[in-house]
Amino acid sequence: MKMAFKSKIKWIALFVLMLSMVSLVIHLSITKLSGPYSLQSTLMPAIGFNLTPIFGGDRAVRNKRSWGHVKSLKSLQPYANPRSSYPVPNEKNNGYIYAKIFGGFEKIRSSICDLVTISRLLNATLVIPEIQETLQSKGISYKFKSFSYLYDEEQFVASLKNDVIVVNSLPENLKAGRRRNEIHTYKPKSSASPNFYVKEILPELKKSKVIGLVLHDGGCLQSILPQSMSEFQRLRCRVAFHALKFRPKIQVLGQLMVQRLRASGQPFLAFHPGLVRNTLAYHGCAELYQDVHTELIQYQRAQMIKQGILNDELSVDSHAQRSNGSCPLMPEEIGLLLKEMGYSTETMIYVAGSETFGGQRILIPLRANFSNTVDRTQVCTKQELSDVVGPETPLPLNPFQPPPTISEEQLKEEWNRAGPRPRPLPPPPDRPIYQHEKEGWYGWITESDTEPEPSSVDLRNQAHRLIWDALDYIVSVEADAFFPGFHNDGSGWPDFSSLVMGHRLYESASSKTYRPDRRVLAELFNIIHDNLYHHNNRTWKRVVREHLNKSLSEDGLIRQSLLSKPTTFLSHPLPECSCRIPSAEVAKQVKGNDGRFLYGGEDECPRWMQLSQEDTRSESAVVEEGSDDNSVSEHENDRVEQQESDDSRGRSSLTQIPMDQDDEWDPND
Repeated sequence: MKMAFKSKIKWIALFVLMLSMVSLVIHLSITKLSGPYSLQSTLMPAIGFNLTPIFGGDRAVRNKRSWGHVKSLKSLQPYANPRSSYPVPNEKNNGYIYAKIFGGFEKIRSSICDLVTISRLLNATLVIPEIQETLQSKGISYKFKSFSYLYDEEQFVASLKNDVIVVNSLPENLKAGRRRNEIHTYKPKSSASPNFYVKEILPELKKSKVIGLVLHDGGCLQSILPQSMSEFQRLRCRVAFHALKFRPKIQVLGQLMVQRLRASGQPFLAFHPGLVRNTLAYHGCAELYQDVHTELIQYQRAQMIKQGILNDELSVDSHAQRSNGSCPLMPEEIGLLLKEMGYSTETMIYVAGSETFGGQRILIPLRANFSNTVDRTQVCTKQELSDVVGPETPLPLNPFQPPPTISEEQLKEEWNRAGPRPRPLPPPPDRPIYQHEKEGWYGWITESDTEPEPSSVDLRNQAHRLIWDALDYIVSVEADAFFPGFHNDGSGWPDFSSLVMGHRLYESASSKTYRPDRRVLAELFNIIHDNLYHHNNRTWKRVVREHLNKSLSEDGLIRQSLLSKPTTFLSHPLPECSCRIPSAEVAKQVKGNDGRFLYGGEDECPRWMQLSQEDTRSESAVVEEGSDDNSVSEHENDRVEQQESDDSRGRSSLTQIPMDQDDEWDPND
């Protein structure tokens, strides 16, 4: 009897254990099907790594509110073809134009577009321009010339055959004159008018058959041209968006980076901080940093004043500059804005920009909010980045030369020569001097008042930055959403973010491209300055969403046209380089004080383009119908947030909302 009882207990225990196992399997299955999407926070830099989420990667659904297209801009299409009589250039023209281009990625791209336009204006043959950033760098890859280091020469020449004759070099007889410095060279301003070239340069071009241009400020022709010169504006678009293709290795790696970022089936956002030392110094934003970084920015600002680039005081109130919108948004502010816009903490964010002043330390607050924040070094392998640079001559691994050591006998001799004096206490023991404190700006800013001339390593790194910016440019243009940390900075120089925003506007006007007003956002951040991460002000959140949503639509485009287009046409190529497909919604037309269209002045698209867009829309409609059922649960939270923002509809001024009268705001919450 006792044995039978024990046997029954064993069977019951075994049965309970089996039920537990079955229950555990069921729960794991449910979790696998409905669990939240999770990405690895750091991409493994290995060839062919897989970013597919562990649970349900093929069931990932886009959040239409965060990632969907802007409906009101869907009718805008890229169309930079000539619209009027446009004769093919003749080889018997007025002569040759060659140019030297100084500056980084943004200035080079803008200058080349202006050069082609001027060559067409003067009916001249353009010699492939020389990029000085590569020529000054000793030891870069021997496989490339200055232009081919970044761009595809064959594509450039072939794409412009109906616009301008482009050659690789001057004829031999003119080369000899250049070597003897017999050719007139001009240094035009960035906003030089067409009349300057027609009246000042064209006579000399006809006389000597060749002229040279030296470009420093990122362009050589004014941005906004008269209405009669619309074809020249469209030529700029054809150069920037069709002829200027990166060399094949850069293009292939850039597209591979985009594929890896989308390997999970989820969209991604590109963010360009705009934290460049020159720009920070120009606007006096030194106090946004601390310690040695502030000193570096102030030193650069003093050099700008000395060189005549800047006519202002050395010391300015950085916080006042920030309130005026003259300083960039800091990464911690960007993270907070993206959270308020509904982006989850698992959103993939790609940080663009070859230079982020302050290094990775400055991005820590953004990575704390969004763990999947990556850059090119985490998306590409070291070998891939090395291959795109090409074979280079080796440089010394440790260019730093420490100062000569002083022997103990020499120290005693100096002490004895110093004469009588009160004997001080012996100094405390020295802390160890680390290697990074002896190299680069760590070394000179503590030992000298003068920044040393760039070394061979510095010059090579400056050339490499052109390639890193090119890769980041490809990723930023292709991203599902783009957020600029600093654009329309008012310096008069083209900036990376504005060029990306203009390219995205041309290729896909309805894509998510934020155009924030930094002055408005600075006022909003001042309200919650003391409780940046712990505030619970619903009115504040509603105003932020309203402002950023407006920046995506027509309001943002109109503001972009007023602020950015006078500096760089490529930042806002509307309405000259776009057309509009007729739709049920009538586009509003807005004109500026000078009579030009800020928005809504586009021509109607040709019939063939309308038919192709109708086919595309019908295909996308079928896809959306299939995904509606899966996206219901994902949009439930959006409806709740939308109810909160309904009260703010119709308010055009941010100042009309009483921020400090919100009873629900508890700063200690």
